[in-house]
Amino acid sequence: MKGGLIIDCFAGGGGASVGIEMALGRQVDIAINHDPDAILMHKTNHPDTLHLTEDIFKVDLQKYVKGRRVSLMWASPDCTSHSKAKGGKPRKQGLRILPWAVYKHAKAILPDVIIMENVEEIQQWGPLDTDGHPIPERKGEDYKKFVMAMKSLGYVFDSRELVAADYGAPTTRKRWYAVFRRDGRKIVWPEPTHSKMGMNGLLEWKKCGDYIDWSDLGKSIFDRKKPLVDATQSRIANGIDKYILKNLHPYIVRNRDALAFIIQYHGETRVGDSRGQLLTEPIKMIDTSNRYGLITTFITKYYKTGIGQSCEEPLHTITTSPGHFGLISAFLIKYYGSGGGQSMNSPLGTITTKDRFGLVNVLLEIEGEKYIISDIFLRMLKPEELKLMQGFPRDYIINQDYNGNKYPVGKQVARIGNSVVPIMAKKLAESNCSYLRVGERMPNMRIDDSGGQLKFA
Repeated sequence: MKGGLIIDCFAGGGGASVGIEMALGRQVDIAINHDPDAILMHKTNHPDTLHLTEDIFKVDLQKYVKGRRVSLMWASPDCTSHSKAKGGKPRKQGLRILPWAVYKHAKAILPDVIIMENVEEIQQWGPLDTDGHPIPERKGEDYKKFVMAMKSLGYVFDSRELVAADYGAPTTRKRWYAVFRRDGRKIVWPEPTHSKMGMNGLLEWKKCGDYIDWSDLGKSIFDRKKPLVDATQSRIANGIDKYILKNLHPYIVRNRDALAFIIQYHGETRVGDSRGQLLTEPIKMIDTSNRYGLITTFITKYYKTGIGQSCEEPLHTITTSPGHFGLISAFLIKYYGSGGGQSMNSPLGTITTKDRFGLVNVLLEIEGEKYIISDIFLRMLKPEELKLMQGFPRDYIINQDYNGNKYPVGKQVARIGNSVVPIMAKKLAESNCSYLRVGERMPNMRIDDSGGQLKFA
């Protein structure tokens, strides 16, 4: 094997490992994680790796390295007790000290290069008070101690906050990346290839809508045995207002007979707001629970006679004159009582288990032609879609382990949400360890048994 060993200290589902493989054409030699489920997924995609299901503080890497040179060690300690997403909740000291495991192993096996990834708040890492909250005046104290300890081992150090979308991933995930090296070579940071607007010779950010399986649009929000809860209906109504009716450039799908956007199943911070995004943007942070819903609104051509067209046929002629999307009128009507409607600028009113809301009289103008929103579909994003938006290769297996045992959706999403964006690991490994490259990554072979004959892909 060209060069020394490559180790992934917090292997998880394998985001960093597959990124390194994409960069260098070789699988990591050793992968460590305390979670058996994570190791199973990792082993499915990296069968030639030595897998250690052990506590990162207790594992004896010297025993497995056996005196061999370690060229690269990747480390992505759990970030949940540093992230601002924790809000005002108490932190767990056991998780906050995980970077010290990196120091422990660095001291024992002295890798040439160590690359770390974490939330940007890691730079504020400091002591906690007796209630488990960070002490404001001591922010960054433990972070500085850690960096100094690594430098005492002979490492030079640099760090940056990088956004994955700037490097070709369809996610705006922002992370702190650090490079430590003691082999005399310079630390190199990859140059961005993309930008939000695609200016100065850079490509435009990738659209997460390009990774949606548009053959599955979910089902109508109006034809359900169990009506959607109030909060979901509010998100849908406010999302249509924000991402379609008031937006000049909604995401157009299905031969221009539908518009779509994403809602997030998080609590809105303001009345009438909708947490979500356009499909023309990279997806925002993917976490360990599936909180993204796909909303597809079907449009039917509006004639003066009020007669539309079926959504099963191509959209009628669109003029070539320049135009944009604009709100003509929109409201939701209640199917009970007085039948009074409400504006889409406010949250949805109270709904009972027998009554539902209908969206009516919504006119859009598309390049000089008027259209009505005729139906609204909703479904959650699939793990396979989230996988691609996180930057994993299409062939990466997340739905089963190497024995063929199926993973539930929740575990698939958790592995994705906890993962390193593979493209970022690829870029950093390419920039700093290109001399370890041995070839191209070999895609996983997948068997399709859905038909009469087995197909290999």
